[in-house]
Amino acid sequence: MEIGISTFVETSPDAHTGEVMSHAQRLREVVEEIVLADKVGLDVYGVGEHHRKDYAASSPAVVLAAAAAQTSRIRLTSAVTVLSSDDPVRVFQDFSTLDGISNGRAEIMAGRGSFIESFPLFGYDLQNYDELFDEKLDLLLQICEHEKVTWSGKHRAAINNLGVYPRPVQNPLPVWIGSGGNRESVIRAGLLGLPLVLAIIGGRPIQFAPLVQLYKRAAAQAGHDVSKLPIASHSHGFVGEETEAAADKFFPSTQATMNVIGRERGWGHYDRASFDAARSFEGALYVGDPETVAQKIIHLRKHVGITRFFLHVPLGTMPHEDVMRAIELLGTEVAPRVREEVARWEAENEGSI
Repeated sequence: MEIGISTFVETSPDAHTGEVMSHAQRLREVVEEIVLADKVGLDVYGVGEHHRKDYAASSPAVVLAAAAAQTSRIRLTSAVTVLSSDDPVRVFQDFSTLDGISNGRAEIMAGRGSFIESFPLFGYDLQNYDELFDEKLDLLLQICEHEKVTWSGKHRAAINNLGVYPRPVQNPLPVWIGSGGNRESVIRAGLLGLPLVLAIIGGRPIQFAPLVQLYKRAAAQAGHDVSKLPIASHSHGFVGEETEAAADKFFPSTQATMNVIGRERGWGHYDRASFDAARSFEGALYVGDPETVAQKIIHLRKHVGITRFFLHVPLGTMPHEDVMRAIELLGTEVAPRVREEVARWEAENEGSI
């Protein structure tokens, strides 16, 4: 069972002061957070790609490379790479370069993304939203598999027996599929035999169990060894020494962020009652003391089937020292609890999982 962190490198206004930090400051903070995550024994750190003012990381591979030279063990992934509006050749080159710098710790999490700013920025038509992703994923996977590629498609110039370099340390470079719970994307990942990441940021996480089973059935039908396919989840959360204090710290930035996005997408107002319901045991917020967060992750492993968990922290802008403390607690107190209990449970249920 792997435990890690994901971040979108937000630079939204501070919920208490209204101040906005610079992109440069937040990027430097994230590198410090990745270094700490490695030090406290976390398994993976993911950086999301965005192209708007309130997010500082438009190039996750560059951010991760800055941390790669200062870390030794932690895996480094995008979360996600917006593949539909990226060029697969450059995506591969960037992450293959990261793989070399980190000596084989890079991963790509490919997805459509939940924001659309990158499409007009790079000259793509949103009417081709699905088609772009399918075509570019096909090219990316071919580049991962073959040093020299011959490929043609509708939305990108053809490639005729050309090499793509540098080549990664890992062979092949890992590519995960990120999904918000769309059945088609889950089935696609299964048919391709690619690891799956589910964004579980609302509702009841247990409701994602049928999607995991759908993914496994698709993979099995395509002839893939399901036992070798990892499944991850990504959920908002925060760890503190005491549950109610942790909730009080995490709520203001969460509310501010959810209401900004909510206004853009027509959601209802996000209030404390919504927040408290989501941090209940069956909810999708992983907020509390180490034991509370650990038990929710264990529950997710046992009843949904995930094998990697990303805690997304912070959500919005929080004091850097609070984020660092949450990472420390996740690595030193939450992760050992989860690993021990999950290992015991898996041993007891070997052959039936």
